[in-house]
Amino acid sequence: METMKSLFWKPDPKAQVRKCNTLIRQNVRKLDRDIATLKVVENKTKTLIKQADARGKRNPSQAKSAQNEIRVFARELVRTRKQSQRLVTSKAQLNSVGMQVSEAFATRQIEGSIRASVGIMKDVNTLVRLPELMGTMRELSQELMKAGIIEEMIDDSMPESLEEDEEEEVESEVDKVLGEILQDKMGKVGATPTTPTPVHEPVAEDEDEEDAEAMLDQMRGRLEALKS
Repeated sequence: METMKSLFWKPDPKAQVRKCNTLIRQNVRKLDRDIATLKVVENKTKTLIKQADARGKRNPSQAKSAQNEIRVFARELVRTRKQSQRLVTSKAQLNSVGMQVSEAFATRQIEGSIRASVGIMKDVNTLVRLPELMGTMRELSQELMKAGIIEEMIDDSMPESLEEDEEEEVESEVDKVLGEILQDKMGKVGATPTTPTPVHEPVAEDEDEEDAEAMLDQMRGRLEALKS
């Protein structure tokens, strides 16, 4: 009777480990796709920076607008790299969670019981805050709670100061990124150009700025899409 009761009321450990491993693999594949997409965005942004630099050198009348574009693109490039690095780190954490979960279920099979893991709880708590993984990581955390591997629900709230701190880091890295891409050929990007900007070609400059802004909007859209 007790055996029948346990079959009906306790989760099947094999089903639990399969469900957890499926969710982990699903999240790893999602991270791989997002990392690949960010690499495409990074390469495209580098190309835009080089194109704006070349245009400014070819046409001194567009030097100022080209410099502005370059710095805007450089900021987006820094953000893209930071997001990519976060995802790479998150993938490593997720793989670690997978290994620890497998070990926890193996221990249960041998010892007949399972102990809550502070390490897994800490990693899951970090991963569940990622916008890219929030939904499936919440589902994984619920499965881990049912199995007794973690003891409490995960707080998925984001620190309020994160975005502000990140913007300061982005600005501090712009010149470094530009030196890397342009190989210091550009000198002081963003400084006031020594060649006066003629006033007889405003239409060309406006069109260039609009094209750059449209391209930037597309890039931002791609980055936001990764978070949805």
